[in-house]
Amino acid sequence: MKIQFLGAAREVTGSKHLITTDRGKRILLDCGMYQGKGLETDGKNRDLGFDPKTIDYILLTHAHIDHSGLIPYLYKLGFRGSVVCTPATRDLCSIMLKDTAYILQQDVKWYNKKMHKLHQPTIQPLFDSNHAERCIKLFITVDYDRRFRINDDIYVRFTNSGHMLGSAVINLEVRDKDEIKRIAYTGDIGRQHSHILQSPHPFPQCDYLICESTYGNRLHEDSLVTENQLLEVVEHTCVEKKGKLIIPSFSVGRTQEIVYVLNQLYNEHRLPRINVYVDSPLSVNATHIFKLYTDLMNDEVKETMLHDADPFGFNSLTYITDIQESKRLNNDKSPCIIISASGMLEAGRVKHHVANHIEDPSTTILIVGYCTPTSLGARLQNPNIKYISIFGFDHKKRAEIEKIEGFSGHGDYKEMLEYLSCQNKETVRNVFLVHGEEDAQDSFKGYLYEAGFRGIKTPERGECFEL
Repeated sequence: MKIQFLGAAREVTGSKHLITTDRGKRILLDCGMYQGKGLETDGKNRDLGFDPKTIDYILLTHAHIDHSGLIPYLYKLGFRGSVVCTPATRDLCSIMLKDTAYILQQDVKWYNKKMHKLHQPTIQPLFDSNHAERCIKLFITVDYDRRFRINDDIYVRFTNSGHMLGSAVINLEVRDKDEIKRIAYTGDIGRQHSHILQSPHPFPQCDYLICESTYGNRLHEDSLVTENQLLEVVEHTCVEKKGKLIIPSFSVGRTQEIVYVLNQLYNEHRLPRINVYVDSPLSVNATHIFKLYTDLMNDEVKETMLHDADPFGFNSLTYITDIQESKRLNNDKSPCIIISASGMLEAGRVKHHVANHIEDPSTTILIVGYCTPTSLGARLQNPNIKYISIFGFDHKKRAEIEKIEGFSGHGDYKEMLEYLSCQNKETVRNVFLVHGEEDAQDSFKGYLYEAGFRGIKTPERGECFEL
């Protein structure tokens, strides 16, 4: 049995890991899109490293696009196998993949217009909304902790990883000749104490561990500190400066977490009397799905719901879907909070909000999650960059740039080590670190070694290993 690492290898995006069994079955763990450099990632996304028609199963850890975004592309190229995931992941993918198709079509439209003027070749989008809709018919859902038989030689079990709604560790049992080999793939590991989700659940003992390493060299603040930091930024921006607080946030997971914290501050009468806008159609649809899965929320949320039926809504909060309403926010001079996608500022309405307010000193742009080094979100945080190019125009960076890491959906290195303590280190033959930049992986490799793990590897893209 072999495993080949085709994405998120020494980087944080494009998760794809291909298992080929001795009996010829081909299992793809995640099918993520490369993100963070706009159309510069187009070539990487098109170069899959395998023929989609040969894939029997895609096992999906969660719905984030860097883990699921290329499923419609595989469908377009002939994939007709099964996509196996949790019910919440399937529901989220049904809206997120269509949203990604729309963004791709808009990006390509802009790019082709530019190429046409230069008399250069144009391109087609990776996939369209039809591919995104049709591929959902291939999804099979399996509840947490249920041992599901794929065929006579392969069983899969999903355990809650606590990263986002429906996220899971994939636990595989594969009969390889006369031996059962156990493979665990963490996907993304959540926080030990999330604002809204349950903590990651222990997963069964494995022989081979594929583990994320996004924050392999970082520590987060605790939840209470994070809430107070957010409140301080709100008061400084909206009360003292009388400006706008713009929060680039992923539509699924991060946005709901921020809204929940603001809802708590509102209920406690600590939130200033200002309007709060969630400006993202995808966020609105995703929040509806979150409300369907309150059984996956943590005890604090369940307790809140005993006296607050809607923990993702309060009187001064408005969800915006209409594009004209979104544009009107740019002309509204009153202090407010605007939460809008995308989290790395690479696409979506938030990019327009930032372009319209980046030169205004009364504005604060609050980064609340990881941004790949080449993304607009990362460039904004670089103090040495004084001018920022957005939509081809240079803007002087006058707005304040703040960052709060406590809203991250990824566990820091201590949280990940605590989570992995459910494994007997002597039984784990190899640990493969993925989904992390090289410096984070190098640090986390050292922490894992100190904790007793051996056989730790950091695969390069395309590298193959015999299990």
